[in-house]
Amino acid sequence: MTHSDFQIDPQAFWQELEPAGTYERAPRGGHKGFFPAELPDGRQLGLPIRVLSGGERALASLIVNQASFSVSDALAKALAEKASAFRPDVVVGLPTLGLTLASQVARALGHSRYVPLSTSRKFWYEEERSVPLRSVTSPDQQKRLYVDPRMLPLIEGRRVLLVDDVISTGSSILAGLKLLKLCNIEPVAVGAAMLQTRRWREALSAESGGICDRVVGVFETPALAPTPEGGWLPEQPAATE
Repeated sequence: MTHSDFQIDPQAFWQELEPAGTYERAPRGGHKGFFPAELPDGRQLGLPIRVLSGGERALASLIVNQASFSVSDALAKALAEKASAFRPDVVVGLPTLGLTLASQVARALGHSRYVPLSTSRKFWYEEERSVPLRSVTSPDQQKRLYVDPRMLPLIEGRRVLLVDDVISTGSSILAGLKLLKLCNIEPVAVGAAMLQTRRWREALSAESGGICDRVVGVFETPALAPTPEGGWLPEQPAATE
């Protein structure tokens, strides 16, 4: 049995980082059940493969608040190291799963606190400082994204790092950027544990300030296509004439 034949129990995902080279990058027949993401230091993390509607494409999934402390700490440390080049003064976290990572990234950067955005409106929040928010993992839930006005002095005039757990279509990050823009704040960078495919680049490329070029992730995962053997391999880009 090769490493590509290994199976991971559903409850065991995101609990262990494996040494570099544990899993094959392109096993014969494709990945079965999980996709091995690779951290900057070469360590690998098995991510469950989620088949999309229609069965012709799949994505690797990360639920950071279900990860073990050792894994989430490693992801936060790696992201903090990449984001440190932008010299952020404060970390702003996107709900819901981005809050877990943002808190840890702020600690890894040596900050004493972070600023969480929210989808739960408190009575003192200001409606004019809110924007619609829709998550790719919960497309039927229309929410609004808020900033606590009491937190504004912490981010006004500061070098802000906006953090989410995963960037996929870019819709959540766009909402965060729009909300911060209402507060006259443009982040110096955007960070995430996983950059899922490159669909987000098109959404963010239209943003002013070149934020698309200031997105940092711990690792990237591709869209996956099925193999005749019942596995999954990175989708090949469409041929251009």
